[in-house]
Amino acid sequence: MKKRRLGKTGMVVSEICMGTMTFGSSCNEDEAFRILDRAYDAGIDFYDTAEIYPVPPKKSWVHRTEEIFGKWLKTKPRDGILIATKVAGPGHGWFSPPLREGKTALDKYHIRRAIEGSLQRLGVETIDLYQTHWPDHDVSYDETMEALTELKEEGKIRYAGCSNETSFGLMKSLWTSEKHNLIRYDSIQNNFSILNRRFEDELAQVCRKEGVSLLPYSPLAGGVLTGKYNGTVPPEGARFVRYIAEGERQKRMANRFLNENTLASTVELMAIAEKYGMSATVLSVAWSKQHDYVASTIIGANTVVQLEESLKATDVILSDEILSEINLVSKKIQYPMG
Repeated sequence: MKKRRLGKTGMVVSEICMGTMTFGSSCNEDEAFRILDRAYDAGIDFYDTAEIYPVPPKKSWVHRTEEIFGKWLKTKPRDGILIATKVAGPGHGWFSPPLREGKTALDKYHIRRAIEGSLQRLGVETIDLYQTHWPDHDVSYDETMEALTELKEEGKIRYAGCSNETSFGLMKSLWTSEKHNLIRYDSIQNNFSILNRRFEDELAQVCRKEGVSLLPYSPLAGGVLTGKYNGTVPPEGARFVRYIAEGERQKRMANRFLNENTLASTVELMAIAEKYGMSATVLSVAWSKQHDYVASTIIGANTVVQLEESLKATDVILSDEILSEINLVSKKIQYPMG
């Protein structure tokens, strides 16, 4: 497993990161342990979780993923594992998280509450990368970055990152950090796949110029790029089949990932993958990690079988010819996820 430096930090991480967001919901603890063991044996040393996981967020199982991961972590040498987790963003606007009664915020109080809970559930003294799960552009970045700086000074975190952030938010945070000599965001974890290339429009330039690493999540576009939704019968139990029936927020997300344009793009991408002797899963994961501003691509799995297919992309480097053919699909069907 190749390694890459994360931002300007002292962390060098495996170029594939094991995501855990389904552990405790669609993936039970026993299977989660098998997935984690297989990832570890494959050379993955970087693992991503969050206080709000598993998904879809529910009050009945919030925190369960960190608890499962914390149990597994006890079976491995702590110094050999790099842990990333997240504090929930503000509990107003698009989403009210099912923790702290939905009144979360990126202020000192809530960041402190969140870190203490995560440290306890994970069973560690220090989190390697602590991330804000989603931003609040109306809250002072001074307070957020000061809170994260205090955690670093106390030894509770090593480095900080953001997630689902915009170009404005990332640059505002970096300016705040530089002006006040505070901890900086060395990573940004955003949705990025062949079906969602909006990161390339502006944020890629910010990452290159400012030395911030992207940690792409959902490189398979929530499983759409595997081709499993292109059959005549929707796959039973698949995420977006469930989401359509699980409430308005999940339904909107499902429609964004699963629509006429994403399915049409996937058909063409599957043909490219078949032409070059690989699955669409391998093609998609390899494409994601083949960007100079990407430190580690976050993959997910509900089963070891799913993980094995993603791991096949570990040593795959796509040729210029393949990349050109992928680009033609993106030009033909622009922004399929909107």
